[in-house]
Amino acid sequence: MRHNEGNFTGERGLNIYWQSWSPDDAPKAVLLVAHGYAEHSGRYANLVNYFVPKGYAIYALDHRGHGRSDGNRVEVLDYDDYLRDLKTFYDIVRTKQSEPLFLVGHSMGGGIATAYAIKHQDELDGLVISGSGIQLPGKPPVFRPANLELADTLSRDPQVAEDYRNDPLVYLGPRPDTTLEAMKGIPARTAEGARTLRLPLLVMVGDASPLGEGPRGQDLYDTAASEVKRIHHYPDLLHEIFNEPEHREVMADMERWLEEQLAG
Repeated sequence: MRHNEGNFTGERGLNIYWQSWSPDDAPKAVLLVAHGYAEHSGRYANLVNYFVPKGYAIYALDHRGHGRSDGNRVEVLDYDDYLRDLKTFYDIVRTKQSEPLFLVGHSMGGGIATAYAIKHQDELDGLVISGSGIQLPGKPPVFRPANLELADTLSRDPQVAEDYRNDPLVYLGPRPDTTLEAMKGIPARTAEGARTLRLPLLVMVGDASPLGEGPRGQDLYDTAASEVKRIHHYPDLLHEIFNEPEHREVMADMERWLEEQLAG
């Protein structure tokens, strides 16, 4: 397995960090990962250790204000900055890899990935959403606990919560008002745009999560116009399905779907 790191200049001149993991031989496909709120690309070791030995390359960035990227912690002034950064990163990846590319988004990264896919469908071979969905108009938003409380909602493995709390690259503070302001109107915009999604779509949600992604993931699945789409509900799993004790079973479901897409 080969590991590489790099940086690029994102919107508003911020330095954005990325890293990749690749098999020794040419990969069969690329997974481009958009991580969740307050975390970073380094928290996807289970995904890396499962898929890279099976011939997939994984590329992941740290969103602005997250991990090793520049910016005030978890601050975004314009939600579309996330999408523009992701577009720049996609273009970089495409200079290195020509294989089929699947966008994988978890939690907040699922929202970013969905919004990106709506705008750039022709660039992608499929969309995988974990622990996320869409907020349909008229449905009440789900209360999100403070991050220290959030640690206990991530996985039934207590080590995951302990590692989260002690990770210096994880942000445990309050969400800035500027970020809250930038997020206004985004759920409605993404929900409306989801009606135009025609990409192959895989939605994977832990129904035991208190963050409410089970119903929101189902809404995304039901709303998307994709002819090829699948949803997996995991009744006993919490928010970070890739970090649950059953993560290999979850990834096996994801692998089967990916292989079906690659087989055409």
